[in-house]
Amino acid sequence: MTTLVTGTVGFIGFHTARTLLEKGERIIGIDNVNDYYSQELKWDRNAVLEKYDDFHFFHQDLCDLDVLKKIFEEYEIDKICHLAAQAGVRYSVENPHAYQRSNLEGFTNILEVARHNEVENLVFASSSSVYGGNEDIPYSVGDDVNKPVSYYAATKVANEVMAHSYSHLYDLNCTGLRFFTVYGPWGRPDMAMFKFTDRIVEGEPIDVYNYGDMKRDFTYIEDIVEGVVSSLEKDFDYEIFNLGNNTPVELMEFIEILEETIGIKADKNMLPMQAGDMKVTYADISRSKEKLGFKPKTDLEDGVERFVEWYKDYYKVEF
Repeated sequence: MTTLVTGTVGFIGFHTARTLLEKGERIIGIDNVNDYYSQELKWDRNAVLEKYDDFHFFHQDLCDLDVLKKIFEEYEIDKICHLAAQAGVRYSVENPHAYQRSNLEGFTNILEVARHNEVENLVFASSSSVYGGNEDIPYSVGDDVNKPVSYYAATKVANEVMAHSYSHLYDLNCTGLRFFTVYGPWGRPDMAMFKFTDRIVEGEPIDVYNYGDMKRDFTYIEDIVEGVVSSLEKDFDYEIFNLGNNTPVELMEFIEILEETIGIKADKNMLPMQAGDMKVTYADISRSKEKLGFKPKTDLEDGVERFVEWYKDYYKVEF
């Protein structure tokens, strides 16, 4: 089995590619290694993957359709796991064109090579952000997602609709995965767990938005990857799934767990809600349990401890 995984130097893409390599698959990775956050961290992830004989990496941009066509000419690719995207809700307020290019143009190219090369299955990353200001809790895949509150979320809604059109027109098997606040070792430095840890360790204040009145459905990376791999194995005509922990946690409770694990009290800078942010994320995973066998099993305390241990090892620090 040969799978094209886009975004392999990214957080979820790296873990997914490594898991598939461990299962004996050949992985074709592609990533433009942009500078949205630490390129050193991204290349270090790639170095882990390069140790596998069946990993073949292309440092390329998905917006270059000719490059994608050449990859498909060189390799007989069975499935696509599309995890590359311009990430970040808040950054989309500052730089919407980065999202237009990566999340819309890049995804169009993925859809095109998928249908012209008759791949068996296309699994792609969506986001819990598509639920916007939805007040129906928990969020169900059947909820209205036509009122996103950030441009990032709007591009993810667009991805789902674009995939549906290709599924309908070309019988392309497509599965979209709405991820809920993914965290864990090798995580993204722009996400709360990584960012808070950095600041606490360095003795700097952490920014707590909406004065701490927020909830997040923190989902450990290994649980997420199990859902991704299961989706790749199923070959649905067209499906959307929530991949979340189904257990929202108060932001202040999360901070307390992180403080206890690190052993340092955080200096908190209490701030109002930022534009495009969501007050609550909470996944209804009943459909994911039924059709994917998805069952997250990592509680937040264990997940935070694993992240902090990785952080210490990666940065060679003690605290």
